[in-house]
Amino acid sequence: MENVQAAIAAATFIGVVFLIITEWIHLTVAAFLGALILVFTHVMTLNNAIEYIGRSHGTLGLFFGVMVMVRAFEPTKVFNYLSTKMVLLAKGKGKNLLLGIVAITTPICAVLPNATTVMLLAPLIPPIAQEVGVDFVPLLILMVFVANSSGLLTIVGDPATFIVGDAINMSFADYLLKLSLGGAISVAALVAILPWLFPEIWRKELENLDNLPPPTINHPRVLAVGGLIVAFVLLFFVVGESLPIPISPAAVALLGAGLAMLLAHQSKIDTVNNILRDLDWSTLLFFMSFFVLIGGLEKTGIIGNLSGFLVVILGKNIFLGSLALLFFVGLMSSVVPNIPLVVAMVPLLKQYVVNVGLAPTEVLNPDFAGQFPVAVLPLFYAMMYGANLGGNGTLIGASSNVVAAGISEQYGRRISFQTFLRYGLPVMAVQLVVAAVYVTIRFLI
Repeated sequence: MENVQAAIAAATFIGVVFLIITEWIHLTVAAFLGALILVFTHVMTLNNAIEYIGRSHGTLGLFFGVMVMVRAFEPTKVFNYLSTKMVLLAKGKGKNLLLGIVAITTPICAVLPNATTVMLLAPLIPPIAQEVGVDFVPLLILMVFVANSSGLLTIVGDPATFIVGDAINMSFADYLLKLSLGGAISVAALVAILPWLFPEIWRKELENLDNLPPPTINHPRVLAVGGLIVAFVLLFFVVGESLPIPISPAAVALLGAGLAMLLAHQSKIDTVNNILRDLDWSTLLFFMSFFVLIGGLEKTGIIGNLSGFLVVILGKNIFLGSLALLFFVGLMSSVVPNIPLVVAMVPLLKQYVVNVGLAPTEVLNPDFAGQFPVAVLPLFYAMMYGANLGGNGTLIGASSNVVAAGISEQYGRRISFQTFLRYGLPVMAVQLVVAAVYVTIRFLI
């Protein structure tokens, strides 16, 4: 019976990943039906499924809170203002336009999920680019590269990064001290190759700047108060977990969401119903469903068995394991969305470090709140870098890539898999090598 359940869990997981890669079925529908298959075949009870979802409450709470805050401030048109300002500050030079996209997207993606940022900023690029005589497709692709790379600047910058950091009980401040520099170097590597990546735009003289509409902001007083809410959230992201009564990033994000909805409602710039209606509920349902699929692999012992292969291949060689994991996860992230990939890899990696005797069995407990042994942390750091930077490789490597492609199609230009690959492969290769050098120097030597 146990072997049958393990086979069902494995087949369901592989089937869902295949459907996600091929896009035959919407990824949320594929994951949701997969989770239900496990419940209806009694691989998981409904209580088991809810338990595994509950273990990942931090990721779900953070993502929900950030989505609410972003949507609540949308009526102020602050993102429209930034995009128009970016073009005007380019002062007629294509290279300044490219650098402007990097400069505006990077800080936003350091604190907002990259797909959310692309949803907000990408629709503003095509009309402005067409107005000044520039092909908007390379600009959208660049925005995606920046979004995926700058997600490494903070632990909340990308859901995949937060999932791994939360699994090893890493604080926001600890991430800033140890890993943010690697994210900054990755963005710098992207900037360094811009002249070769987009040579035509780099040398382009922009036209018709006088015809652009002047940038304006709606409800400036509301936005000012909203800025205080965002500053409060960022402050407590950094110091919240070091307070006498610790406050997790997820709790801070949820409080920020509550304050943002209160502000939007009381100022009458929007209604709570409209804000909640427009949230990306499909992404939240996808997360919950995929956590159930991983729970099926864990419950049936498949993850424990797979970790045995890592023991045979890597032994206790953390140096080799970290670099191999960085490139393996990076390549896998180019064809499998990074969020489901790290959700699957985290329990596998935990089981591996326990099996080789580098970590106590307590780390496998979902309620474990202690510190992981310093010796094994480079493995998890490498996975963070590989998951984020590998998403730059192909059109399906990250959700932000797919969002940008959909927006491009709405404006009459289809970004083909081959077109994205031509830009994405060199970017991914350069950034993974840079990340490997950083991890080696910072943690392994």
